[in-house]
Amino acid sequence: MKGKADTSKKDEGRLRAGGAAGKRKKAAASGKPKRPPSAFFVFMSEFRQQYQALHPGNKSVATVSKAAGEKWRAMSDQEKQPYVDQAGQKKQDYEKTKANFDKKESTSSKKAKTEDEDGSKSEVDDEDGSSDEENDDDE
Repeated sequence: MKGKADTSKKDEGRLRAGGAAGKRKKAAASGKPKRPPSAFFVFMSEFRQQYQALHPGNKSVATVSKAAGEKWRAMSDQEKQPYVDQAGQKKQDYEKTKANFDKKESTSSKKAKTEDEDGSKSEVDDEDGSSDEENDDDE
């Protein structure tokens, strides 16, 4: 019996993870700019290449991440500074891109609102202006 309860908990986790992945895909499909990486992730992209060159047989992401985390914690603030600067530059670029995206989004949403307010009838209204629900009462 315990085995069944354990598998159901695992299945629930899988369902939750799948739902979150769907949300990420929708955001990417909308054209919204991707958030900039932190200083650690800028470091991580460079470290990953170096680590793979030194350890070509390693296929474990966890091993690379663990080694990168240990090295990052061992680095001084002075050693981290180039990555902090790169992350700051990427953040500035992101802010500009996001501002342009938000500007485009606001103008396109205004256009959609004005198209709806042009006085056109909805498909539900009949020629005499009554809706289908009002006509059902007559029967």
